[in-house]
Formats: sequence, structure tokens, C-alpha cells
Amino acid sequence: MFTIRLFCAAGMSTSLLERRIREAAKERGIEVDVVAHPANEIDNNLDGADVALIGPQVQFMFNQLEAKCAAKHVPVAVIPMREYGTVNGEKVLDLALEVAGR
Repeated sequence: MFTIRLFCAAGMSTSLLERRIREAAKERGIEVDVVAHPANEIDNNLDGADVALIGPQVQFMFNQLEAKCAAKHVPVAVIPMREYGTVNGEKVLDLALEVAGR
């Protein structure tokens, strides 16, 4: 199981992306657990995560979020605006796999 946590402004705008990542993973035969949360809930939602991805709308918080991820040894990256805006589950899954070193 590959565990992805998405963090954005409210945790709602990322729900469609969450679904698209699941679809892309299923097509590749990868079992994923992907859930979106508001960025201010990152402390409670990193346990067991293989990777954390940050929505571009909260990238201004990246240094703070990166420090929290580092404390729990979870690699982190910002989702590029293009992939986020076009809800490209394939590319965001690729990013997650790359950042996690898979």
C-alpha cells in the first residue's frame, strides 16, 4: 500500500484530484491510500504516510509544512499548478512516486 496525503487550503478542492490519483493507480496496479486534508491539520495526518503533497494554493506555507514532514520523516513536495488545475491524477501520482523514491 502506497500512502499519499494531500494538503490544501480546506481539504475539499483536492477531493477530485484524490479520486483521479486512485483511478491512475488502479490502472497501473498500484494500491494507494490517498486522502486530502486541510494544511492546518498536517500534524494529525502524517502518521504512516509515504509522501505528503502540498496544494499550490498553500505553497506559501511550504517551509512550515516541510519542517513538520521532516520531523516525521515524510518526503514532501508542492503539486505543480498545471497538474493541480487540470486535476491530472497521472502526473500527480508520478510526482508522489518520485518524491517517495519509488
